[in-house]
Amino acid sequence: MKIISLNLNGIRSAANKGLYAWLKTQNADVVCMQEIKAQVSDMTTQMLNPEGYFGYFHYAEKKGYSGVGIYSKAQPDAIIEGLGISDIDSEGRYIEARFGNLSVVSLYLPSGSSGEERQAFKFSVMDRFMPHLAALKQSGRDVVICGDWNIAHQDIDLKNYKGNRKNSGFLPEERAWLTSLFEQTDWVDVYRKLHPDTTDASYTWWSNRGQAWAKNVGWRIDYQIATPEFANKACKTSVYKDERFSDHAPLIIEYL
Repeated sequence: MKIISLNLNGIRSAANKGLYAWLKTQNADVVCMQEIKAQVSDMTTQMLNPEGYFGYFHYAEKKGYSGVGIYSKAQPDAIIEGLGISDIDSEGRYIEARFGNLSVVSLYLPSGSSGEERQAFKFSVMDRFMPHLAALKQSGRDVVICGDWNIAHQDIDLKNYKGNRKNSGFLPEERAWLTSLFEQTDWVDVYRKLHPDTTDASYTWWSNRGQAWAKNVGWRIDYQIATPEFANKACKTSVYKDERFSDHAPLIIEYL
């Protein structure tokens, strides 16, 4: 089973940059998308249901903002749109597709980089999301949560780790939250399971400022985080950088 996660930074922009031609070459079973920045009225037939895929979306109420989606080859048994928490759901940050005993989630955690108010909201979302993570873990289902978590976990997950310790996305509280997820509740960072020491090749996001892409001054903030039994099925992972569809790169993981 091949699962791709990609923050699109606008589905219309990504489409214009060749996203759908590339998807045809990938033969992915599930594609999880974040930051689609569109409403249903903006979506073309190709965006809604690319050839060979069923498409499902959780749109933000604000136009041109946030939003998540899932493409799947197989029609899911169920789709769960949102967390049932109004201020989070209004921003279109969670969609879950269920296939038998497997749940695949597309998640877009907030960024706090625009100021204190958004950082406070980010912490609030993290706090309220943790019980849902616990419930998923205790459900007995296989679960993989794909998406832009907007947190680099360790020093090896970003180029300028020394200079970013006080910046959103690498704050001690954010990193500790991910650590507790992995160490106390046994969720697995699938990429790190297969590549525990990779640095530069693991980055999935580059700032549009300066020459971040050209100099590979990146961050690893896109993850596939899974329950242990499903994580153990992971056999191959890569970050695709031959083409650019957004300021993020696709994270591709294959499972047996």
